[in-house]
Amino acid sequence: YDIARYYHTLGFTDEALAITEDLRLLYPEESEFTVFLAELYIDLDKEDEAIEVLHDIPENDDLYVQSLLLVADLFQMQGFDDVAEQKLLKAKEMMPDEPVITFGLAELYSSKGEEQKAITYYESLLAEHKVMGGVVIALRLAETLSAIGNWEEAISYYEAGLEEQKDIHSLFGYAFTLYQGEEYQRAIGAWQELKELDPEYASLYMYLAKSYEKEGMLQESYETLHEGIKVDELSVPFYVELANIAAKLGKIVEAEEVLQKALELDPGHLGATLKYAYILKEQEKYEELIAIVERAIDSGEPDTQLLWDLAYAKKQLEMYSDALKHYESAYTSFKNHPDFLEEYGYFLLEEGKRKEAKEVFTQLLQLDPTQIHIEELLYNLEDFS
Repeated sequence: YDIARYYHTLGFTDEALAITEDLRLLYPEESEFTVFLAELYIDLDKEDEAIEVLHDIPENDDLYVQSLLLVADLFQMQGFDDVAEQKLLKAKEMMPDEPVITFGLAELYSSKGEEQKAITYYESLLAEHKVMGGVVIALRLAETLSAIGNWEEAISYYEAGLEEQKDIHSLFGYAFTLYQGEEYQRAIGAWQELKELDPEYASLYMYLAKSYEKEGMLQESYETLHEGIKVDELSVPFYVELANIAAKLGKIVEAEEVLQKALELDPGHLGATLKYAYILKEQEKYEELIAIVERAIDSGEPDTQLLWDLAYAKKQLEMYSDALKHYESAYTSFKNHPDFLEEYGYFLLEEGKRKEAKEVFTQLLQLDPTQIHIEELLYNLEDFS
């Protein structure tokens, strides 16, 4: 047995396996040999064989609980989470105070998306164990709480855990949780700390920029996005967000230029197209607006907002027949949108379609009875003859 373990230590797994298989045949009652054999099978990616031999260990054996933990790990690796859960619960029943079992259940439930169950087990561990298997329990608990939107609790556990261990992943989670919890100033500090640790971490720049924007620090947001583009110049969302901030700073030409760059990188990017369409509409550049929207639609992006934009642009250019077609197409999606209904109703009225206009205005008034001017308009449209 010692020779087999020595071979395994040296990396001669096949030789160790041959010896251990013989030992198990000679001494089937020695569960230590069985557990080691299962570990060798696992090293050789023979999970089914490992499960089979582990099932031979009887419940009254001292290593039975260890075998349950190994089997649970194997079933979880194979995607059989429910079976893994049964094995761990059986182990918990036999050794209720064993922290390794509690940790295993917490990790399993966390991986299954059953956060509340995971939280219960993580919390029970934290009283006596700060670290398990190299995992800082407070950080794992913080991640789980953050996943279900318990931002305030998650933040406190992140802060405790980061005192124990500060790594890139955990610092990102902490900063993200601060952002989600609308603690933007603190989030900025955390993002900046992460940036100092790893300036190539591209994702942080978007959230740092958004945090600055939330605090009204548009220039800082603008500069951060430029830094982010230097780190990842192929990230279209960076260009879209930069266009948004540039427009807010009055840098309209730059906003258009970066959106053009975004659409060069990804001609079908809906966010870039929608933002560009909005800017062109604000600038009353209707020919350009029509061109980019029609290109997007041709490339398979039939977003209804684009149909509305297209209808509006063609109306402004007196292309009334086409505009009507696009308004009708957009109506299905925007029939409960007061601004659309008002615009569409006035267009129908201008086109002499009084009956259709009345129907649209009536629908608008049902949605928002406070629009007195629409009520007066409908009254004037009534036919008293």
